[in-house]
Parts: sequence; C-alpha cells; structure tokens
Amino acid sequence: MLEIPTLMGFAFVAGLIDAAVGGGGLIQVPGLFATLPQAVPASLLGTNKLSSVFGTFAACWRYACKLRLNWSLILPIAFTAFVFSFLGAGAVSLLSKDLVRPLVLVLMIGMLVYTLWKKDFGANHFTKAIGRRERLQAILMGGGIGFYDGFFGPGTGSFLIFLFIRIFGFDFLHASAAAKVVNAATNLAALAYFVPSQHIMYQYGLPMAVANVAGAAVGTRLAIKGGVGLLRSLFVVLVSVLVVKLIWDIIH
Repeated sequence: MLEIPTLMGFAFVAGLIDAAVGGGGLIQVPGLFATLPQAVPASLLGTNKLSSVFGTFAACWRYACKLRLNWSLILPIAFTAFVFSFLGAGAVSLLSKDLVRPLVLVLMIGMLVYTLWKKDFGANHFTKAIGRRERLQAILMGGGIGFYDGFFGPGTGSFLIFLFIRIFGFDFLHASAAAKVVNAATNLAALAYFVPSQHIMYQYGLPMAVANVAGAAVGTRLAIKGGVGLLRSLFVVLVSVLVVKLIWDIIH
C-alpha cells in the first residue's frame, strides 16, 4: 500500500530537480530499485522513462511560455539526439560501459573545474547568428549527446547545459530550458523501445508521472525566479554528486 505514495514522493523531488538543472534520474531510478527490488531492471528503467517524459514535457512547456528560446538551433539538436539515442541503445550489447565510465568521470571533473574557474560562465545570455557552422555544431552535439544517453546516460542533462553555454553562449537559465527539450526527445526515443517490449509498469508509472509533472512545475518556477545564480550553484552541486557517484561505481 505504501509503494505508490513512496514512488510518487521520489518522482516529485526528481521532477523538481530535473526541471531546474537536470539529474532527476539520480533520485528516481534508485528510488524505483529500492522500493520495487523484486521487479525486473528493464521494467524499472522503462517505468522511470514513462514518468520522466511527462515531467520533461511539462518543464519544456513552462520554459517555452516564460522564455524566448532559439528553436531554430534547439530543434535540430533534439531531432538528432532522438535518432542517435536509438543507435546508442543498440550499442549497449556491443560495447562495455566499464570503458566509458573513466572517460565520463574525466569530462565531469573538467566541467566542474571550468565552471568554478570561470566566475562569469553562464552568467550572460546572447543570441548567436545561426549559420552553417552553428548548424553543424548543433547536429554533432545532438548526435553525440543522443548516442551517449542511449548507451550510458548519467550526466546527460549536465553535459547539455554545459555545451549550450560553452558553444552557443546561453546563460544557465536558457541552457537548462534548452536541455529539457533535448531530454524530452531522448526520453521519447527510450520509450519507443520500452513500450513495444512491454517493460513498463503502468500501475506505478502513471501515478509517478503525475507527481513528476507537479515537481517539474515547482522546479521551473524556482529556476525562473531564482535566476542564473541559483542554477549555477545547483549545477555545481549536481556535477559534484555525479563525480562522486562515478568514482564509487568505478571502485566497486
């Protein structure tokens, strides 16, 4: 009787954190595994994606209503990420994730050091003219992030935020909003696998989706009101947690 309320609590907090700065999976996935230890892992991951996709789209909608986003840049990244997410999922059976963890750890530490070193990183937002070079960068970014999310996943939102700031000159608020659009695309790509393979527990996933949407509403409001300073602090905390988690995974 307590499973659904417990999972809804995890989903609410995950939706809140994910809408603000990404990383909701760090809360929701362990919550599912701890609450439903008897379930098949694939079904837990599919249920997580079902819940997350609703919250991600809710966050996208709220950001789109409040902020002016560069859709001509963001949508090609989202589309490419959707396509390459399938390829990444297919590569799981061909490559070892243990080879990827050390590389991701190095990249995470590099992002953290760079963000702390450059005090004005993500503080200002300016719109770049979208030419051939920018479109190529967008396609490469979407392909790389989509493949990574389908293959491995942890830190996808953080990578997206960092790249939107570093490459395209977004501030943390606009980068977080843009990252939600791309995350929505990769979540849909994952569902395209989990739904036909019947790896979703709807009796848990649908109530969690409601809670995730509610959390996303609070998270986007918090992000917009708190502004760049709050999101920068949350980003540093999230990347630090990811670094510790990756180190733990490598050691064990």
